[in-house]
Amino acid sequence: MRLSFLPAAFAFACALLAGNPARAVTTKLPDMGSSAGAIASPEEQRQYGFYVLHELRNQGMVLDDALLTDYINTLGYRLVSYSPQPDQPFTFFVVNDPSINAFALPGGFVGVNAGLITTTASEDELAAVLAHEISHVTQQHLVRAVEAEQKYAPLMILAMVGAIVASSRTSPGSTSNADVGAMATATGLMQQMQINFTRADEEEADRVGIETLAKANFDPDAMAGFFQRMQRALRPGFDENDVPALLMDHPVTLQRISEAKARAETLKKQMQATVDVGEVSADGSVKKVASSSERVSVPTRSPTRSTATPAPTLPPFLHNSIAALNELMQPNGDRHQQRARSEAYYELMRERVRVLASTQPARTAAYYADNLKNTPGFDTLYNRYGYALALERSGEAKKAVPIADKLAAEHPDHLVLQIAAGHAQAMAGARDDALKRFSALEKDYPDNRALVLAHAQALLQVNDLASARLAQKILRPQLSIDDEDPDLQTTFARACELAGDHVRAGEAHAAAAYLNGRAEDALNQLKDLTKRSDLDYYQRARIEALIAQITPVVLELRRRKISPSDQGKLALQPN
Repeated sequence: MRLSFLPAAFAFACALLAGNPARAVTTKLPDMGSSAGAIASPEEQRQYGFYVLHELRNQGMVLDDALLTDYINTLGYRLVSYSPQPDQPFTFFVVNDPSINAFALPGGFVGVNAGLITTTASEDELAAVLAHEISHVTQQHLVRAVEAEQKYAPLMILAMVGAIVASSRTSPGSTSNADVGAMATATGLMQQMQINFTRADEEEADRVGIETLAKANFDPDAMAGFFQRMQRALRPGFDENDVPALLMDHPVTLQRISEAKARAETLKKQMQATVDVGEVSADGSVKKVASSSERVSVPTRSPTRSTATPAPTLPPFLHNSIAALNELMQPNGDRHQQRARSEAYYELMRERVRVLASTQPARTAAYYADNLKNTPGFDTLYNRYGYALALERSGEAKKAVPIADKLAAEHPDHLVLQIAAGHAQAMAGARDDALKRFSALEKDYPDNRALVLAHAQALLQVNDLASARLAQKILRPQLSIDDEDPDLQTTFARACELAGDHVRAGEAHAAAAYLNGRAEDALNQLKDLTKRSDLDYYQRARIEALIAQITPVVLELRRRKISPSDQGKLALQPN
């Protein structure tokens, strides 16, 4: 786990996320505004991002799903690899929020709301939003904003994060003055700070983002198109409550849309090359050359990356997912086939987000059922997949099985559909069939995180020692690759419990608590483990090392009078 918080970095994060805004300004912070470069180090900025991610998880605002996480990170890193800073580490995550928005945090953390993903009409549009947020990071806009308004920096970032979670902490009928005051403070501060720095930065993020889009084989017009579609919400007579959050955080004007369109058009002219399409025989001769009307344009680019440009460093958990994601990372080979595969995968993930983010599973299932029956053109692979997922989540797994089975039979090589079928079987009580399916899939997709998790969870449906040990066996390699996944830690903890390995179970439970924003809870669990008399040398050394890493975090929380019950609550206290 990433527990090595530097004291200054953690103090800054605490001030941003949990302190009184008035007091936060005077807190001793790392110098983020020095023009001499004495800004928070890249490692400190990454720690800020991890802290916020863990806190958002505690709020239940992160959609932790292996398939979605792998997809959004693969798509993100495909763009990062063509950005001005391809060696900048990033972490992309899906925010469990229905509003249409996305945001960047220090250290390369980019959150994309579920509502934005389900609103996009194509993967190009989703990629356009990601490219824009990536550009905010690579162009150092957050740090430059701090340089411009250093004394307001804690308030600005606090407001940005607080606004994300404010709606989740305040019920529609709440009359709490504190909640109302906090929301007003967050909104006002964020708007003020955004006005001060976003006009130039938004333009630069558009320009750099569009270039990144084009280089990564996406439609450079998608950015202007998406913002233009969002701006239609501001038509005459619009309801102010219906304005997409994206427009509040990313002000859009006709001039900005026009400039984005012009930039995209310029890029297309620079990058296009006309090629003839023909049928090539075995000896290399062209048997049939396409007519001029059948010619297609493809972007030209160097076959290899310049040695002067650093290659992106992928997160370890992505390495085992690339094959299953249809080679989305590198748009090599036939451009149109690659784009078709990529778009098809996006369509599946969009419906997965729609279902998993829904707070009313039965209503979501009814949405699919009604439209599949009554709406022409709705009966697609993607919507049937969504329907099967929705049935599972609404407690009707037996109805989901034939739908998911049919999709899997029609697409035997599609991992996502095979996992869906296996999961439906497991949920419907056909555990043996699910285990048989998962075991067969692992021969073709070894060490795929989503598959391993589904397999392990099916194994753990019964209190069987052999099944628990097998679950441990298949989960261990995943934890060695990525110990930052709370679902992996929780599932592994359960496997260890059933296998009788209570020490390792305790460590995994503590890790899950920490990743979910409960540092003191994690520390207490680890301390309880040290009281066991049966610990061997290696177990005790491992636990004590984790305690040493977590203790400074907990001490800082205590110093700031943030109780265990308040950890994970991004509370804004009014002055």
